[in-house]
Amino acid sequence: MNRLKLSIATTDYDHFRDFRLGTVHAEGIEHNWSMLSHHEVFARFTFNREWDVAELSFAKFMAQVSRPDSDIIGLPVICSRLFRFSSFYVNKAAGIKTVADLKGKRIGVPEWAHSAAVYMRGWMHNEAGVKLQDVHWVQAGANAPGRIEKVDLKLPEGVTIERIADKSLSEMLAFGEIDCAIIARPPTCFLEEDPRVERLIPDFLEREEEYYKATGVWPIMHIIAIKKRIVDQNQWVTRNLYNAFEESKRRSLERLFDPAVSRYPLAWLPTYARKMRDLFGADPFPFGIDKNRPTFEQMLLYTYQQGIAERHMTPEEIFTPGIMTKVVV
Repeated sequence: MNRLKLSIATTDYDHFRDFRLGTVHAEGIEHNWSMLSHHEVFARFTFNREWDVAELSFAKFMAQVSRPDSDIIGLPVICSRLFRFSSFYVNKAAGIKTVADLKGKRIGVPEWAHSAAVYMRGWMHNEAGVKLQDVHWVQAGANAPGRIEKVDLKLPEGVTIERIADKSLSEMLAFGEIDCAIIARPPTCFLEEDPRVERLIPDFLEREEEYYKATGVWPIMHIIAIKKRIVDQNQWVTRNLYNAFEESKRRSLERLFDPAVSRYPLAWLPTYARKMRDLFGADPFPFGIDKNRPTFEQMLLYTYQQGIAERHMTPEEIFTPGIMTKVVV
């Protein structure tokens, strides 16, 4: 049988492992899978479209899929999802004790279209009373200088970003050149326990659980993008890929919940996993549109408000038509 050959690129996820290694197959497809750092995949797919299917930052995906001439479309497959109340790091000398104290401050982000920062800026703007225009925004590499914005932006009126090419956010935060940084990965100064730096929200875990229970939003950082050309030529491809990703994830969760053997080198992990299943439901890491609708709708609003997406889209517009066709036996 002649199978359609597709190149795929993601970072290393256990919930993709069985698909990547061939234990799970996408019907009619033969894949060549590149496993790289997510930053490398983002850059190479955004600038060069080097693969047919790739992991992509949700914010960067929205910047590209919302263009009138977009050459990509999405699969409702979630690579990475994380709550981000832990992502605020502040210089103690700035006198920031609450989110409201961020008004008028200098806040650094690695990129404006950085999904973690998009979620937290959106929360600040829509729920915490700190508008985008209330802050002096700074963009620089998280722990090394030289990081650049990878997508075009149309910033809202009254919002400006100062680009710093020769310093990192970690360095500037420690020396008080910025008051706060919103970063997915803890800055080096925090990891090295610099006494000048602390988390703004130390009880982030409790706050995040409360937020989920109140909103049903389980923030998505990275999703899967596919070239439109592939879909136009082979409409069946997206659902077959989706089915394979779904089965691969099911097997990953089955391993995680298994208390019989130490599949992962951490104590009590299956017990914690069952606790998370009680909180999130039978599928604690759902794919698909409807199960993630509040999260998708929030990100689509936030990226539009922040000048990343060119228009305010609906979840159905960013994914291939018919991807969630119901099949009942």
